[in-house]
Parts: sequence; structure tokens; C-alpha cells
Amino acid sequence: MKNQSVTKFNEKVPAVFEELFKPWSELFDGHFFKREMTVPAVNIIENKDHYQLSLSAPGLKKSDFKIDVDDNVLTISSEKEDSKEEKGDKYTRHEYNYASFSRSFTLPEEANKEKVSAKYEDGILKVNIPFNGKIKSSSTKQIAVS
Repeated sequence: MKNQSVTKFNEKVPAVFEELFKPWSELFDGHFFKREMTVPAVNIIENKDHYQLSLSAPGLKKSDFKIDVDDNVLTISSEKEDSKEEKGDKYTRHEYNYASFSRSFTLPEEANKEKVSAKYEDGILKVNIPFNGKIKSSSTKQIAVS
């Protein structure tokens, strides 16, 4: 019997918090801002002579991307705005869609910032970051837990 009351209490606590945060969760997790707040998935692969960053961004065009290197920070961003108008006998409907994202990455010391290149194909943006010829320091330090 004791376990049942604990279970019922635990079931009610999340519901209380859910109701408390419901307006915010609907605003940010619901359909209202869902498209605008989507951040593309990124994979980074270290090859023998370069890093390859792959960013999944289907539905965009090459011209939708802005790629900047500022000091040792690589920033990939995109803003896309679409509008569609539909007219009927007794109505006119406008639909607006705005989507944007920005991702920044700290480039390692061995990255050649002058030779960064990018290619967009089949919904994947591939950014090639070659090494500058300096040998990567691979010193390993073990940290003691106290």
C-alpha cells in the first residue's frame, strides 16, 4: 500500500510542473516557433590532412548560406524568408515563412583558415578545413580527481 501512494505522488508531481510550464512549452516546442528554432545537425570528421564538417540543411540553396571565419571562429548561418499569396473569388491569403540558424565552431590551432572551402550538395553543406602544416600537439594530461 505504501508503494502505491508513492507512485501516485510521483505521477502527480510531473503533471503539476507540466501545467506550470505549459504556456512556455507550447510556445517553444509547439508549431509556433518550431521551424525558426531548428538547428541543423553537424558531424565533424578528422581526416589525415583536414577536418570535414557536414551540416544537414535540406531545402536550402547555396546562396542561403553565409560562412565567416573571424580569428579562430567559423560561423555558418542562414536566413530564409518565403511568402506565398493565394487569391480566390472572395479571399486573399498570404503565408509567410521565416527560418534562420547560426552555428559557430572554434577552429583548432592547426586549421588553415585561409583555405577553408564549402560545397552544398543533396541537402548537405560540407565545409573542408585543411591543416596548415603545423604538427598537432598530442600531449595528453591525466587529471586526478580529489
